[in-house]
Formats: sequence, C-alpha cells, structure tokens
Amino acid sequence: MKPALLAIVLWMTALPVLAGQYGAAPADLEDHLARLKAAYPDVIADFDLSRLVLKSGETIEVSDGRTDKSFEELLDDPDIDDMFAYDYPQGAEPEAPDVNVDPGRIRVESLFRAIYGDCRKNEVAPLMRKVAWIGGSVSITTRNGVDRALEAVARDLAKLPQSMVKYLTPSAGTYNCRPIAGTARMSMHAYGASIDLNTKYANYWRWRKPGKDGKLVWTNQMPKAIIDVFERHGFIWGGRWYHYDTMHFEYRPELLEN
Repeated sequence: MKPALLAIVLWMTALPVLAGQYGAAPADLEDHLARLKAAYPDVIADFDLSRLVLKSGETIEVSDGRTDKSFEELLDDPDIDDMFAYDYPQGAEPEAPDVNVDPGRIRVESLFRAIYGDCRKNEVAPLMRKVAWIGGSVSITTRNGVDRALEAVARDLAKLPQSMVKYLTPSAGTYNCRPIAGTARMSMHAYGASIDLNTKYANYWRWRKPGKDGKLVWTNQMPKAIIDVFERHGFIWGGRWYHYDTMHFEYRPELLEN
C-alpha cells in the first residue's frame, strides 16, 4: 500500500476514537467473558461471543452492535463487552487516569441484578450480613461470597501499620438502595457489594471544579498498601477512574487477575 493511502486508512480507523465514540469489543473479549463466568459461577451458566446464558434461563446479549456511542451512552446504555472497554490497572501506583478512562465504572444493570438482586424489590437487604471491620462491623451481601472476601480484606488490613487505621474507620457505608449521584444508574451500594472508607481522607470528582482546560483534577490520599489489599481479594478501587471516587471499593473479580 502506498504511504499516502496507508495514512488515510489509519486516519479513518482512528476516527471513532478522535470523535469520542465508544462501543467496539476488545480483541480479547473471549478471555474477558471466561473471567466473567468464573467470577460469578452461581449465576452464569455458559457463554459464547454473542450471549451470556444465566442459570435462571435468561440470556443477555454480549453486544448491541454499536461502536458509535458517546461516553455518556457507554455508561447509561452499555452492553456486556462495553464493561471491558478499559483494562483495570491492578497493582499499579495510584496516578491520574487518562480522560474518561473509568475501568469498572461501566456496568450492565440486568447482569448485576441477576447476581445480587433488585433492592427496589427488597431482594438485597435480606442477604446482608454483618462482618467484623476495623473498630466495629459493617454489613455486606452474602451473594457470590462478597462477605467472605470483605472479611479477608479486614484480616489483611489489620496487619498493616497503625497509621493506616485512620483511612479505614469510620466507614462511610456499604448497602444503600440508591442510584449513583446525578444519574439514574444504580450504585454498587444498591447491591450491597461495595464499601466506602473514611470520608475525611476521600477525594471525589464531583467535589472539585475542573481545571482551566475543562479536565478533572485527580487527587488522592488513599495509601497504595490499602488499595493492594482490596485488589488482592477481588475489589476494585474508584481512585483508578478519571471520574475518581477514592473512598470507594466494589467487588468486581472479573476485572482482576486474582
């Protein structure tokens, strides 16, 4: 191919990215789907590249065929392959992500309702269990072993230096049947599968005005030692999002290498 023609082809291939369009499936989609099935074995019976088959008999399409979504559409109307639009940087040093890189913030609600229940139908609250937490206890769902995973987190956190305790307690909460602030999308707190740590040491993108260039100004106080413990036991950290929420951890083992 002539250099000039090659340049045109490469430019056209990049157009969706340059235009802020999303929705293309990752090249390693089958690997992601296998990890998704392994992460939720009580709910997902089987899969292929076109659909998930749940043990209830319900099916969820893997792709809606769209590759032209805006970022807001990616969040508000995702398909299964959209959940893997960004690789989660497990174990990396905390640092500012690129614009709109929010690994794990994209969730297909029908799948998470199948896993954890619908709090609006009182399907989540009866599944909650109190587990020991630093200086007290918190409630977390028993679905998919999230309670046991959080207990393991608490045991490992207790081994950290005493200077880490201030970040962990009091917890800002676990179960809360509510949508995410400013949206109609349900929070992971609505499934009882997340925990917020001490708000005194938290940073949240909605609490701070963007910079002069319109971009969010990423800030963080959460020590990497705490993040590492959560990630080791299947929880992702909201500080790895461009739309950051540094007190927030949610159980998402399908995005981790554990």
